[in-house]
Amino acid sequence: MTFIVRPRSRQWFRRFFRVSVPAGIWFVMAGLSLCLAQGRDPASLQAQFPGATPLEIEGDIASEMVDGIDRFLLGKLDQSAAAREQHWQRDFTSPQTYTRSVQPNRDRLARMFGAHENRVTPVVIERNFVVGSSVDDSLSGYRVYSVRWPVLEDPDPGRSIVSVYGEGLLLEPIEPSAVAANVVALPDCDQTPGQISGLTAGIEPELQFAKRLAERDCRVLVPMLISREIKSRGGRAKLTDREYVYRAAFVLGRHPIGYEVQMVRAAIDSFSASRPIGVIGAGEGGRIALATAALDERVDAVCVGGSFGASETVWTEPIDRNVFGWLAEFGNAETLTLVAPRKALINHAQTPARSFDGSGGGAPGTIRSIHLSEGKQEVERARQLVRPLIENEHWQLDETAFSEAPCDQSTTDRFVELLIDRPRADRPQRDVDVVHQVDEAAMQTRLVEQLDRHNQLLLRESPFVRRAFLKDLDTNSVEDYVQSTQRYRQIFRDDVIGHFDDPLLPPNARVRKTWQQPGWTGYEVVLDVFEDVIAYGVLIVPDDVKPGEKRPVVVCQHGLEGRPTDTFLGDHRAYHDFAAELAERGFITFAPQNPYLFKDRFRTLQRKANPLGKTLFSVIVPQHQQIVDWLKSLPQVDPQRIAFYGLSYGGKSAMRIPALVTDYCLSICSADFNEWVLKNASTRHPFSYVGTGEYEIFEWNLAETFNYSEMAALICPRPFMVERGHFDGVATDQWVAYEYAKVRNLYAARLKIGERTEIEWFDGPHTINGQGTFDFLHKHLNWPKPPSE
Repeated sequence: MTFIVRPRSRQWFRRFFRVSVPAGIWFVMAGLSLCLAQGRDPASLQAQFPGATPLEIEGDIASEMVDGIDRFLLGKLDQSAAAREQHWQRDFTSPQTYTRSVQPNRDRLARMFGAHENRVTPVVIERNFVVGSSVDDSLSGYRVYSVRWPVLEDPDPGRSIVSVYGEGLLLEPIEPSAVAANVVALPDCDQTPGQISGLTAGIEPELQFAKRLAERDCRVLVPMLISREIKSRGGRAKLTDREYVYRAAFVLGRHPIGYEVQMVRAAIDSFSASRPIGVIGAGEGGRIALATAALDERVDAVCVGGSFGASETVWTEPIDRNVFGWLAEFGNAETLTLVAPRKALINHAQTPARSFDGSGGGAPGTIRSIHLSEGKQEVERARQLVRPLIENEHWQLDETAFSEAPCDQSTTDRFVELLIDRPRADRPQRDVDVVHQVDEAAMQTRLVEQLDRHNQLLLRESPFVRRAFLKDLDTNSVEDYVQSTQRYRQIFRDDVIGHFDDPLLPPNARVRKTWQQPGWTGYEVVLDVFEDVIAYGVLIVPDDVKPGEKRPVVVCQHGLEGRPTDTFLGDHRAYHDFAAELAERGFITFAPQNPYLFKDRFRTLQRKANPLGKTLFSVIVPQHQQIVDWLKSLPQVDPQRIAFYGLSYGGKSAMRIPALVTDYCLSICSADFNEWVLKNASTRHPFSYVGTGEYEIFEWNLAETFNYSEMAALICPRPFMVERGHFDGVATDQWVAYEYAKVRNLYAARLKIGERTEIEWFDGPHTINGQGTFDFLHKHLNWPKPPSE
């Protein structure tokens, strides 16, 4: 008995097939049982799929797949600390040799933070006006100034215009000779310079550590940090200031942490080397203080307050702490080792917990209090990493008693004594006499606007940076070109997508016949990839495949929150059953389940992968490699004719997967191709991701490496096509044409293989059109069109 499903009953059949059926239609159940038995018969499966066993998994296999990837990534995070040592070659012969031996690590950390740009030189602190003063009876004391200082210039090498200034307060002893040390004091990002300087309300006197440092005769610069105040962005997503800056910066190879480190280092550029230099911070300021001291050897002592613990749960924290690749080489302990043999004070005080639920479109995250035992354990791990060096008396590491007050008076006093190497008499504690109010809200606004503007300037320069990056591509011949792409493919794999070194497991194919239509049969397929990671999809085989015949395959990839069935059941408005229609044309098709579904469940996979220097595609690519390897093993498949065709997020896949899985003989990007870096980093264009809820979409440093035309260059010389609806909101026609013109130039003008690339424009929205692309498949897979065409 054969059970046939008519097109208009596909959805009904799928529901009917998966649930129990009322009594009275036992004859239908008998037919279903026979069909199921045929689908699970080992002998039948072996004939079509050598080595396969019946698929017995029930329930939502996609959900099981996502859970498995989650376990895999959490395991990698747990293993990261042990794996970091392979990146270090510490030499403890002397402090000088140690410093030289870790310089490569320091340089890589600067890149991870995006703190590698040349700063403005020279730096002069501009005093805007006097805010107030604190003077004792002997007329000794300090004045408070509102200040700014230049940090970064317009990245255009032909322009010398400052684009980013640091702003804040300067607490300066009245008598210059009284200055004992130069210190940068960094408040938590939810505090202001005025609060820790005793000028404005909101901080208890005990925690006004900038004021306390000034009373100890330190010259204290207090920068404004980027806040976590949530704001509406032009009627779109509600984001914190830090996430707003982070989103564009991340794609541009920059980061809020890097920008703030650059502000601190620019301030240090202005300091005289004749005085000790210290950096102290509380909460988020403590993180910036540690990063600065790790990167800048001029810092003699650092104090980190309330922010030093284990790093492996960073994916649960605010997304502006997401540093690509940090945990592959660093954690807080490893970062601290870059301070050695200089002085450090770690304060294990707890900071207030705070949560962001992501309801406004921003990324969810939690700031948690770090328990004393966790902080001490991470400090001890740092001690063990540099034990031969810290036995030297020139490096001290002190811990204050556990409290709920980072950088309180006791901590600040101990830091001063550590910095200037001798106790010093206190000045009487006095309130600051305020003579001029500082508009700190306007200061915050200016800071965010300047960083946003600098991001947009980097975006403007990015095509020139990528052109220089790709200068070694050799277009003298197709053969030379293929050879020259190998180095760039390696960079794309390792530094952009991220690659797990785990070998692929044996596929252990499990197959179940689940759908049968006039002309084709659909099989669910599950393959092993890594431990805990499976690949899942639906193979559709035309019924007229003859024994010994080898057919081309088209891998049909769904988009965001999609399912394989979307590509062949129910005439979905975006997919129009294109996998089924291609099967009716004689192609074998395979519809993989990609893991970008279940909203935050998959978005947090990206969060877990990024600190390891990996992405969601670090798992998707090996899934596809396993799929292709298995397809090539089937007797009815021509291994030289396996194509990729994806829509929307599947179009994103069409740019990245075939660039790395070279077994794909061609790629079609539908409803996604555009000026991808612009789409991610622009805060001007309405189609930008900066203002959407898709917080996982941003990929590290694409601006300096691979936009879509550069990804297409890795697919070249294999055939490549773009399918573009005029009314598709992913971008405008102009930007799509701009980016595709570079692809066309490579194929047609430089390599003289213009027949291998096309773009089809059609009058429609975000959807499969299935006309020019089908012709492209027939042409390049060498498969005849239906007689009706």
